[in-house]
Amino acid sequence: MNWQEESQPKASERFSLKNMGKQQWMVLILIGLLLAVIAMPVNKKNDSASVLSGEDNRDMQESDRLEKKLEQLLGQVEGVGNVQVMIYPSDTESSWSSPQTGETVQGVLIVAEGADDPVTVQKIQESVMALFQVEAHKIKVMKMK
Repeated sequence: MNWQEESQPKASERFSLKNMGKQQWMVLILIGLLLAVIAMPVNKKNDSASVLSGEDNRDMQESDRLEKKLEQLLGQVEGVGNVQVMIYPSDTESSWSSPQTGETVQGVLIVAEGADDPVTVQKIQESVMALFQVEAHKIKVMKMK
């Protein structure tokens, strides 16, 4: 017998689904299930780790940027004085409003020194309505202490 005959498996020893034992079938099924689980998409809304995801981080950065920009602009308006802004996004996936995207904002809270003057409050409300396409009832302007 030469070495070539010894290295080739006999026809009865080759891999065949017919020759698989119970344990080999179980391993094959488990590998298939594992691949199916890996291939399944993940729902981000129900994912507790989504708070730390890049999308949420971008939303927070966009929120901070819009709040700071609005604070700077309103602080320049006569009669407003010191001002703090909080923008509350809607529950949609892509949530921050900007004039370029036309996305929605659920509400805006503004605390300003000059909020005791109804004319100043009206100016603030009209500004926010124009910038974020938000109805007046979604904007709350309060007097800063």
